[in-house]
Amino acid sequence: MIEVRDLHKSFGDKKILKGVNLVIPSKKITVILGGSGSGKSVLIKNIMGLLKPDSGDILLDGKSILNIKGKELVEVRKKFGMLFQYSALFDSMSVRDNIAFPLKEHTSFKKSKIDALIAEKLKLVGLEGIEKMSPADLSGGMQKRVALARAIILQPENIVYDEPTSGLDPLMARQIDSLIVDTGKTLDITSIIISHDIPSAFRTADNIAVLYHGVLVAVGTPEEVKNSDNEYVQHFLDVGLA
Repeated sequence: MIEVRDLHKSFGDKKILKGVNLVIPSKKITVILGGSGSGKSVLIKNIMGLLKPDSGDILLDGKSILNIKGKELVEVRKKFGMLFQYSALFDSMSVRDNIAFPLKEHTSFKKSKIDALIAEKLKLVGLEGIEKMSPADLSGGMQKRVALARAIILQPENIVYDEPTSGLDPLMARQIDSLIVDTGKTLDITSIIISHDIPSAFRTADNIAVLYHGVLVAVGTPEEVKNSDNEYVQHFLDVGLA
């Protein structure tokens, strides 16, 4: 379980997070919804140990991660796999080498084991046998799947999806939503989705947290959030579901 307690973060005079409290249940899908500039990415970077908050605390399985350093901090970060908004694949590398990158950085596995793990993860995301292809030869949806295979190659406990349906047509977005749900169940892991795609959020989420100018204005199941009496939440949902 991930627990965020009264988290504050500013950059200069600009306050980004203003006392965020959030529990992210283990092995569930939590969607953090909000418009641009709401603080979603900053919140996630704090949770992953990439930024340090000004005050507050972050607990990972009951243990604070705020004051850890060195190898211990690296181990915390390895508990998170990340699927970036635009996949962030290396165009100069093959699919195989893209997925192998974290293994080469963090393990001493032999080539045979790396190749077996890559084949296993590509099969999981429905892209068997494309190791030699270039990312440039893949569709946007296929690139997302390759990026997901890379995100799970180190077998993290948590996967963070940054706007996973961004730039995809509605049909492909639904396929990615299904892939996120299926991957979470298959690997028995915690999924955190940063998004402003409201239909996608309601298709995937076990829990939704709505962030507005650094403040959580609604947290709960999709049905609870849909029935929130917060004015911003209702306006945000009305526009997004129109």
